[in-house]
Amino acid sequence: MNKVELIGRLTRDPEVRYTQTNNTLVASFSLAVNRRFVRQGEERQADFINIVAWSKLGEFCSKYFKKGQQVAIVGRIQTRTWDDDQGQKHYVTEVVAEEAYFAEGRRDAEAGGSFDNAFGSMPVGGDSDFETTSNDDLPF
Repeated sequence: MNKVELIGRLTRDPEVRYTQTNNTLVASFSLAVNRRFVRQGEERQADFINIVAWSKLGEFCSKYFKKGQQVAIVGRIQTRTWDDDQGQKHYVTEVVAEEAYFAEGRRDAEAGGSFDNAFGSMPVGGDSDFETTSNDDLPF
């Protein structure tokens, strides 16, 4: 089974291209995903994962996802190779998105500020401070 689930922050706005053969939209971006554990005396490490979203999902990502925003991606890992003009072989590994979600509330996104300010503040787990004071805060 080839399935990956990621939650991270966009390192840049999604970039949109169209295929030459059938003019299909493809959006590409990368996520900064915090590693789960921190070694004592070291800062938290992150992996920067390349994401590709096709067609309608790519259109959604390009329209609503912005740099610094926390999102969740469900997809599959894909590797591909190609030869450049000089005949040199290139390899790339990326996640092909099959589902994409907002992973923070609208208020959190508006207050989050820039990627540089928000990157280190991703929650790692533990007790939640979630509290609902009115039904307006509920998503349903």
